[in-house]
Amino acid sequence: MQQQPWDEVLPYLRLITPKRILIVILIVLAITALATIFYTVEADEVAVILRFGQYIGQTEPGLHFKLPLGIDRAIPVPVRKVFKEEFGFRTLQAGVRTQYERRGYADESLLLTGDLNIADVEWVVQYRIGDPSKFLFEIYDATRALRDLSEAVMRIVVGDRTVTEVLTVGRIEIATDVKERLQNLLDRYNTGLLLVNVTLQDVNPPESVKPSFNAVNEAKQEKERLINEALRDYNESVPKADGIAQQQISEAEGYALTRVNEAKGDADRFSSIRQEYQNAKEVTRRRLYLETMSVVLPEVKEIYIIDGQSNMPIPILQLGK
Repeated sequence: MQQQPWDEVLPYLRLITPKRILIVILIVLAITALATIFYTVEADEVAVILRFGQYIGQTEPGLHFKLPLGIDRAIPVPVRKVFKEEFGFRTLQAGVRTQYERRGYADESLLLTGDLNIADVEWVVQYRIGDPSKFLFEIYDATRALRDLSEAVMRIVVGDRTVTEVLTVGRIEIATDVKERLQNLLDRYNTGLLLVNVTLQDVNPPESVKPSFNAVNEAKQEKERLINEALRDYNESVPKADGIAQQQISEAEGYALTRVNEAKGDADRFSSIRQEYQNAKEVTRRRLYLETMSVVLPEVKEIYIIDGQSNMPIPILQLGK
């Protein structure tokens, strides 16, 4: 009679007893417990510990143990690592010559300014995880919330400024204002994120109007140049004219004072001569005549002497020689 396969297995089945099954289960549980009781936290991380899904605390970097078999669960969170979110572009390859991708992100970077112009603003937000428990449990997606809040805050801040401020002198002020407002919103929403820095990467007018914008900027620069040159000429000419005017005024005042003094001197001299003439008319008349001739004769080149009793002039006296 042929032996059935069941008859061959039956002796082995008789070896399986409840006691042996329990021992095997205990061994498997012990191995599993040993495998899950230890965990390691890296240097830039902390571990968030959950017991039956409820948060009970955090552990620092190093080797730790927890309750096995899924009772405790350790979730590593990189709290010392700095992350970044890019807006208006994406980094394709970082290095000495970093390559960026800018196509398809105009919905993030095109912003309306306060003077109703459009600016193409690209910026970077650097952050780290400050509170792991809030980051994991207080909000569904903290990173998505960061991106949405960052876009909203940037649009508000840029909308309060003119396009000239956004493109030129106001970039640092805008970045500082965005960082402060964004951090307040992140704290209000319990995201557990801490901002490290907000940087305006690149700010330009939209491509479609860039040539016109550049032409306007060149015109403004030319205007500023002409104004500066005019101010320079003004600052040179006006003080010079003021100096010349003061010089002429001083000369006129000096000339007037001289003329007045000379006139007073002449008047006093005439008065004194008149007084002397009254006292000795003949002597004064002769002295005046001689003084006048002493002034006139040196200037005369040819001298003729006429005798009143003769009809013919006396020959020329060559007194000059």
